[in-house]
Amino acid sequence: MKPKEAAGGGRTVEVPPERLAGFFARFAERHGGTTATEATPDRVSVTAADGTTATAAVPFGPLAEPSVDALVAHALRPRRIALVLVRRGGHSVGIARGGRIEVSRTDRHLVQSRSAAGGWSQQRFARRRAGQARHARQDAAKDVFEVLVPRLSEVDAVVLGGDRRALDELRDDRRLAPLFARAEPRVLDVGEPSRAVLEEAAVRALSVQVTLRDG
Repeated sequence: MKPKEAAGGGRTVEVPPERLAGFFARFAERHGGTTATEATPDRVSVTAADGTTATAAVPFGPLAEPSVDALVAHALRPRRIALVLVRRGGHSVGIARGGRIEVSRTDRHLVQSRSAAGGWSQQRFARRRAGQARHARQDAAKDVFEVLVPRLSEVDAVVLGGDRRALDELRDDRRLAPLFARAEPRVLDVGEPSRAVLEEAAVRALSVQVTLRDG
């Protein structure tokens, strides 16, 4: 994934586990070496000689003995992950091991865009659109419940992706409470859910999110 602007400044990159050790080595080479490392169970931050920092959020944490080496070993550990991707136009859910999908279900929804019409036409359109959105949420909740909830004991983590508002609406379904209780803090930014998007998310879910800030 390309770097993205980070909240509070800097840029964030997703680093695959197998490239994490090399990432920190190259970071040190580019910035004149490192002067300090601050590690907690949830975060590992390295400061370079020129003041640039690289801060990694620990996925699937916490770390028992925080350090860069421990983070690398932790990220490389094989995991089976439950994935929930939801946007207005559809949803895709599945179980992945080592970045490969083992079981999945994907569905598309028709939820019309907003209308510029006014009066009664606008009200009818709003009711129709609300009904479409409600059915889409119900379909998504049904698939999450049927595909993922029975397999929760088999997975090491739950990773979410898509529209945060749509995900929050799913949280209101009490049947899904055990799944959301195990969800990772990070929410993947994905396009309209499809099998291809789910396969990409299965790989990205294993990555470590690192924020770079110049000194």
